[in-house]
Amino acid sequence: MKVILHYQDNENSDLHKSLKITLPKKWKSGPTNRILSQFVESYNDSSSKKKKESVEAEETEVEEGETHQYFTLNESDLYLSLKDTKSPLASDAIVLTSIPDRSDLYIMHGKSQTVSEMNRAKSKSASDNTTNNDSNSNEKESESKKKDSDIVTCSRFGCNIKFPRGGPFPPCSYHTKPPVFHETAKFWSCCPHKKAYDWDQFQEIPGCMQGFCMFREKDDPEHPANQQNGKKFLGGCDLREIAAEKAGQKLKSIDDFNTSQLNGGSSAAPVLSRLKSVLKELDIDNELFDQVVEGIRKEEEQKLGAGAGAEDVEDAEVINAIASNLGQQLKDALKTI
Repeated sequence: MKVILHYQDNENSDLHKSLKITLPKKWKSGPTNRILSQFVESYNDSSSKKKKESVEAEETEVEEGETHQYFTLNESDLYLSLKDTKSPLASDAIVLTSIPDRSDLYIMHGKSQTVSEMNRAKSKSASDNTTNNDSNSNEKESESKKKDSDIVTCSRFGCNIKFPRGGPFPPCSYHTKPPVFHETAKFWSCCPHKKAYDWDQFQEIPGCMQGFCMFREKDDPEHPANQQNGKKFLGGCDLREIAAEKAGQKLKSIDDFNTSQLNGGSSAAPVLSRLKSVLKELDIDNELFDQVVEGIRKEEEQKLGAGAGAEDVEDAEVINAIASNLGQQLKDALKTI
């Protein structure tokens, strides 16, 4: 990232200076006053060298009638501005989110302000121009402005860029789905082919989407995590559930699976087994339940065996028919209560 700094806020054009600098990477996430400090240091060093080179030169008159052989800048009396004095930059504003690449920045005379001070000034100005005396409304407005001055982290998966709550919103590279931590493997569920086995490698996996940063509160339905069943990361169980859903199957418990396998793979078998246990708790004997099921079994075997040998009827098919028949009878019985 490069910027061009200009000092022109002086009637004496001989004191003007421009400086083009490339910002160190770590400065991008830091405050803008680092850039101002760098320019002031460079300017004063240059002035000091000129003094040594012209020790015998005649002193020239400068600002406020004082005579100096060279002119220096005082950082505490300066601020940075974009393009003109109408666009001052807060001294603690984040470089990456407040200064576009290759911008022209101007060093102006005057007291610098922080983000909070600027917001308070805007709030006071708005208050002076309004006739609304509702104290509750003014309090909410003040809280809202204070909230907008907070620094937040991008809500998108894989992007950790910080920026002012109310914007501007910097560009970011992100993932569309949450990360997966399964055994020693770490990867993003939207990019399963890019796996890492240590944390540093995982953090270096580039985003699969390009866009702009966004911020949503944790309980906001539009928060990316809330669009993934509220999960910020996935594990082995989640992977198995996703695989089962893709296959059009419901993930079974071990007991349900075993019961199904013992009855020819019938999905209704574990349902009947659970129903029998529940009715037992309601003081309905298992023997009575078995008699009812056996009676329905004979009816269904006759229906399914019509036109074919009874041995040709699959046991799973009979059990599924029993569950359907029993379910309908229970439904009819409940309606009469």
